Amino acid sequence: MDKISIGGIMQSDGRALIKIMSVPDHAGVAGTVLGAMGEHGINIEMLVESFDLDDCGNFSLVIDQKDLDPALSILEDVKPVIDAKVVSYTPDVAVITVFGPHLREKPRIHGVMFTTIAAAGISSLAISTSISSVSCVVEGQVLETAIQALSEAFDVPHRVKERPKDY
Repeated sequence: MDKISIGGIMQSDGRALIKIMSVPDHAGVAGTVLGAMGEHGINIEMLVESFDLDDCGNFSLVIDQKDLDPALSILEDVKPVIDAKVVSYTPDVAVITVFGPHLREKPRIHGVMFTTIAAAGISSLAISTSISSVSCVVEGQVLETAIQALSEAFDVPHRVKERPKDY
């Protein structure tokens, strides 16, 4: 089968993943969490929200590693306000994004991306998609392996410059 043509692969390392788990579903949770982070100048690079069987929200946030300690402090203050049961984190993660025009017209991209990284022994810690991109969070030490595997699996016209760790 021919390789799928994509626009490119972006990477962003030097990040941390924070999970806010088991938040009862009530209005204002996202605004409270994201507002508190923004007020303290902490940028959210990637956000995933899902709901579990008890209809509680679970948030995964990717931030710059240098902001991890302040973010955890902020979330400890916010945790009782939103009734979250757990705030956990994983330091030293990276975000890998496959992008290109018309990804919604290429349904195989998601499967190829995650089959490829799994074949390299890499698990994704979080996944997010948009109309023109598919992103996943991986442990920082496997970033180069994942990028190499994806570069071989897709028809990639160019590899986008690495995003600086501190931007």
